[in-house]
Amino acid sequence: MNDFTYYMPTRVFWGEGCLARQGDAISRYGTRALVVTGKTSARASGAMDDIAGALDRNGIPFAVFDEVEANPSIETARRAGAAARSFDADFILAAGGGSPLDAGKAAAVLAGNECADDDLFSGNFPNPVLPVIAIPTTAGTGSEATPYSILTDTAKKTKRNLKSDRLFPVLAFLDPRYTFSLSREATASTAIDALTHALEGYLSTRATPASDMFALRSMALLGPALTKLSASAPGREDRENYLYASFLAGCVIAQTGTTVLHAMGYHLTIFHGVEHGRANGLLLVPYLRHVMAAQLGRVREVLDTLGCGDLAGLGRMLGPLMKRDVNLADGQIDEYARIAVQSPSAVCTLPPPTAGDIRAMYRDAVGMKKIRKDE
Repeated sequence: MNDFTYYMPTRVFWGEGCLARQGDAISRYGTRALVVTGKTSARASGAMDDIAGALDRNGIPFAVFDEVEANPSIETARRAGAAARSFDADFILAAGGGSPLDAGKAAAVLAGNECADDDLFSGNFPNPVLPVIAIPTTAGTGSEATPYSILTDTAKKTKRNLKSDRLFPVLAFLDPRYTFSLSREATASTAIDALTHALEGYLSTRATPASDMFALRSMALLGPALTKLSASAPGREDRENYLYASFLAGCVIAQTGTTVLHAMGYHLTIFHGVEHGRANGLLLVPYLRHVMAAQLGRVREVLDTLGCGDLAGLGRMLGPLMKRDVNLADGQIDEYARIAVQSPSAVCTLPPPTAGDIRAMYRDAVGMKKIRKDE
């Protein structure tokens, strides 16, 4: 067995009503809080009422920054950081899907660190980072268990990954009730995101025996749940499985990061409005077809764990959960491939993809017959 490291410092509380039962743990991180969230998810799920109750019981005044959009921008994170400074917050409580959690982590950095964009993404901050408490209301990103904040760089027209061990949340409250109000479409997209986290971590060049254990368990939960979702609405047990699998997948990518699949999916989200999970799902079968050239045994294990049998079976499982309505022009594919092949996550992909490989995967995903090779 090769040497490896494992680090996941987040204290996790699991179960319905966990914030009400164990919310006193919040008080050790300060006396003033900024709640970072979006416009609707925390309120619609009931999480916001529970948050207010926990903070009030512990005598912690709080302000709310609820301006986080889907795929939050660097500018939004800066505004949230300024709000934390203005309120003199001791810690950030981030509640919602992956976007509020990502924005909350970046705000924790920017509350005490004035830095240019490139310095921000270096992960080296001269001043302290505020503690972050994470309360997810979707089951997809696993951000409550990772040291990452994914922000949209509008100037560079791409997503960028802010990574630092100081971004691991200090606490995470995982209450499946907060996911009950999600639509079937949102449930599918976020669950596919979790699936790709577990799957990419398992196939990453940075995979370890510890991350493999979490990845296989996450996929074992998600395969049957996604198959069932194609035919019926999720029940209480399904919701629990989605959230637990998403958390496990977050534990995976905290150690391994993602691969070129995520780098490719970002362009479908930023430029074509495709939900993040669905963007990854559209590319998943072509991606696995590429990876099979070097990792046939591990890809087969992935498919067996999911209960798909082969790539065609995976396509049948995901097909009913995704609209395939993305149209890409030749020039767009060329540009997206040029950017994706240079991404740090491409280095973790085996076999290492060329720009031609990535173009082929895009064309396969959207049903374009002609496959262009590298010149």
